[in-house]
Amino acid sequence: MAASAMDGVAATALRSVLQRVKQAAERSSRASDRIRVVAVSKTKPVSLLREVYDSGHRCFGENYVQEIVEKAPQLPEDIEWHFIGNLQSNKVKPLLTGVPNLAMVETVDDEKIANNLDRVIGNIGRKPLKVLVQVNTSGETSKFGVDPDGCLALVKHVTSNCPNLEFCGLMTIGMPDYTSTPENFKTLANCRTEVCNALEIPEEQCELSMGMSGDFELAIEMGSTNVRVGSTIFGARKYPKKQ
Repeated sequence: MAASAMDGVAATALRSVLQRVKQAAERSSRASDRIRVVAVSKTKPVSLLREVYDSGHRCFGENYVQEIVEKAPQLPEDIEWHFIGNLQSNKVKPLLTGVPNLAMVETVDDEKIANNLDRVIGNIGRKPLKVLVQVNTSGETSKFGVDPDGCLALVKHVTSNCPNLEFCGLMTIGMPDYTSTPENFKTLANCRTEVCNALEIPEEQCELSMGMSGDFELAIEMGSTNVRVGSTIFGARKYPKKQ
């Protein structure tokens, strides 16, 4: 991605992130082009996403259905949108119909949401949707995700019973203070080994989505193929004050 005198703060920050991704990949003897950076743009205006898009980036992530449904039509169709927030059943249809270029849902954490996604995709006739199974590797009750010991059963449900979903790998959110992050990431890698052995697929075919602004380099060194970076690119988030 060539630098330009016109680049704004977010585009410059993205370039720095991509350089750090490259260096982390080199430290772990991996090819950096095998690692996807999802620019997480929640609470950020379309103008800022456009700046990052204009610098050459195409993969963006959102946490809230209302936000992605509002932003997607205002931006070019070649964006690959990732939905990375908790998805409620009543939001499945608005998400799928409102974002035709939705590339992946990273947060399938139970059979009910998998079934809902599968059914709605069949009903609206869109192509199969790539999904990741979200695993709660930290054991925090505040986090969504299937327990590690239930991961394989949920993956098997998706691959056996959801023809409109394409299972692509596993996702987790590490501890917010990073104290147990290596253990969390190792747990996800162990889940991948179990899944790949059971499905008889090579581990390269099963993505690991782990790592955010504070720990994406460590995640890459531990095998992540998909990092979700928000505030490091777009700046700290401003949430509306509750009335």
